[in-house]
Amino acid sequence: MTAATPVEGLRKTANRLLGSSAKNSYDPGLDIDWDAPVELDMKFMPLERTSLYGTALWERMSDEQRIELSRQELASIASTGLWFEMILIQMLTRWAYDRDPQDSRVQYALTEIGDETRHILMFAKAIARLGTPTYRPGKVLHNLARIYKATSDGPSLFAPVLVAEEMTDRLQREMVNDETVHPLVRMVNRIHVVEEARHVRFAREEVARQMQTVGPVGKAVGNLASALVAVAVAGALINPDVYAQVGLDRREAIREARNNPNFHETRRWMAEKIVAFLTEQGLITWYTRPIYARAHLV
Repeated sequence: MTAATPVEGLRKTANRLLGSSAKNSYDPGLDIDWDAPVELDMKFMPLERTSLYGTALWERMSDEQRIELSRQELASIASTGLWFEMILIQMLTRWAYDRDPQDSRVQYALTEIGDETRHILMFAKAIARLGTPTYRPGKVLHNLARIYKATSDGPSLFAPVLVAEEMTDRLQREMVNDETVHPLVRMVNRIHVVEEARHVRFAREEVARQMQTVGPVGKAVGNLASALVAVAVAGALINPDVYAQVGLDRREAIREARNNPNFHETRRWMAEKIVAFLTEQGLITWYTRPIYARAHLV
């Protein structure tokens, strides 16, 4: 009996994921009560996961400011997720453009594009219901992302996507199970967690296959590109503008967050599972580990 090739294995996975998508997908427009009142006295994410928790500044903040920080930081994370999913949609479309649409991998990629489109709308509506700004990445990062989404290929296409999705996924899973977190946030996260589990499975298998076939030069370039993009996305999750919205001194808050051991540990906790996978696949090496470490992902 001839052993299945990696591509054939991926096609089988894609077929299973297509079946799961047909049975276990949500319509956020119908499955979330968008007219329910948003109570502002509940926390919007675990307070110990906010960027200032445990700092001297945190000790001076009122309870109202702490809850408000959780609201603004949750909106910032959702805004960054929305922005990166727009990038992902364009990359998946470009990836599918060069392949046979009869291939189940391509069909699953197109299905994922539909999922991500609904997620973008869900995040946008959630941010609107929270009554916060849509936090945007800085102009330099925004424009560098244009180059990335137009040129990325191989492991550097899927690996940074995994970092973004799996970091937020770990935080969202914690919030889904925390009954003290606002119910709107928990429902949005529940939908995202269920559907992103399929996307992560697909992307992990693509990365594993590509790392087996790429040459040493391509691997080195891909590893560096993946590290730089992953670190940029992780750094964009908390927009510094959230601090002014809470009524804090922006410069002081940035300094406190940047030097906050608790925030560094939260980042490592969020990245723990994906870092283990990337290390196993050979993407985190002696020359890329310092990049991840600088962003407190390892």
